[in-house]
Amino acid sequence: MAVMTHARTQATTADYTQLSPTAQAVIDKAMTDADNATDTRTYTASMEFVAIAAGIPLPASRDLAVCSCLTDAGGCGCGAIFDTALPGLVVTAPNDPDCNLSRLQCSGCGHDHPRRIAD
Repeated sequence: MAVMTHARTQATTADYTQLSPTAQAVIDKAMTDADNATDTRTYTASMEFVAIAAGIPLPASRDLAVCSCLTDAGGCGCGAIFDTALPGLVVTAPNDPDCNLSRLQCSGCGHDHPRRIAD
């Protein structure tokens, strides 16, 4: 008799608002570190901390973001943590000088209420 095991699928996104205050603090620090990283090693390590704290795997892009709707004025409060290589994302603000991270809306918010950069 053969026993078949089913592989567990792991979520690839997380909700920042549902995480513990400790996990949120780790993510906040890691995102700041990634934004200010001056080399790939530091940037990737920071993204690994984000993934671990969020309980999701680090995607092949090695790049995660928190939906800008969480903190932007007029945002819906979405706290999605997602792979920045996903389709349908909306850039709400480019990265600041000497910083690495742009502000992004997740694909759901980008579809429902996009807030693109005003030219």
